[in-house]
Amino acid sequence: MKKNNDIGILIVRIAVALLMLLHGIGKMKSLDFVQEKLVEGGLPVFLSYGVYITQVVAPVLMIIGYRTRLASAVFVFGALFSLFLVHTGDIFTLTVHGGWGVELLGLYLFGALALVFTGGGKYALSTKDNWD
Repeated sequence: MKKNNDIGILIVRIAVALLMLLHGIGKMKSLDFVQEKLVEGGLPVFLSYGVYITQVVAPVLMIIGYRTRLASAVFVFGALFSLFLVHTGDIFTLTVHGGWGVELLGLYLFGALALVFTGGGKYALSTKDNWD
């Protein structure tokens, strides 16, 4: 079987970004939960609008493959922010089934981090810039 890294990168791009995009779309109705967590963490409420950048804009750019490395870096920043703001208590825990307490977020985070290093592959809207 012939190896095709670009199709693999395309699948990772779409899977990771589409699943996070759904989280972002869900937050378009209300940012109350995010704002509450920011206040609890002593951070300014206006940072809640970063959800739209990290969970909507960045995933859309990743899906279409435009500046994939940059969009993935923004995505990773948002995932880390979420990890330390909302899920800090779960970082060193296991679920009742033996999974990592934040395994879903971990998959998003490490999938996007892989794209920071690989770029969007040849099946992307932009492929010639360093941020692709």
